[in-house]
Amino acid sequence: MKTVEFLLYTLKPGTGSDFHRIMEEQSVPCHRDAGMDIVSFGNSMDDNDAYYLIRAYDDLAHLKTSQEHFYSSPAWREGPRQAIIDKISVSVKTVMVLSESAIDSLRSG
Repeated sequence: MKTVEFLLYTLKPGTGSDFHRIMEEQSVPCHRDAGMDIVSFGNSMDDNDAYYLIRAYDDLAHLKTSQEHFYSSPAWREGPRQAIIDKISVSVKTVMVLSESAIDSLRSG
């Protein structure tokens, strides 16, 4: 069992494609370099300006320490942070515990 965080973003109109490019080219590699497990990410199938990011952690404490480390790092703060924040209108987060098989079924191909 792992702790899984689901982030849902409503992006500013017309920014979905650019947001995804930044995620693919900068943010996700930055997350992975920091040791974070990115399960899946992308634009919604029905709205290019709606976006999701799914991350998995060992437990809630691991989520907290990983994020504290990542979000205070120069790689994030001097990297894609501002470009990403500028495109988000609303951010919603939920956290739950899922089995490894459920997480694997969510993984991007």
